[in-house]
Amino acid sequence: MEFKWEDGFTIATRIDADGAIVITANAAGLRSLSNHFMALANEESTHSHFHLDEYNSLEDNSVELIVEKVEMP
Repeated sequence: MEFKWEDGFTIATRIDADGAIVITANAAGLRSLSNHFMALANEESTHSHFHLDEYNSLEDNSVELIVEKVEMP
């Protein structure tokens, strides 16, 4: 899978007080995530994923983000 990153992207993730996952991104970050979702959707494998964390593309102190593609019944 090939991911396309937009120049100047920023993406951060956190868990809020209610336990919800919050993704915060600038416009370039949202376009980058959109590119990643499309690449994952177009992946031939029915079980693929991408994995981001503060050491791989997310801002410092972000929680790990894993997005999986699976076949649902």
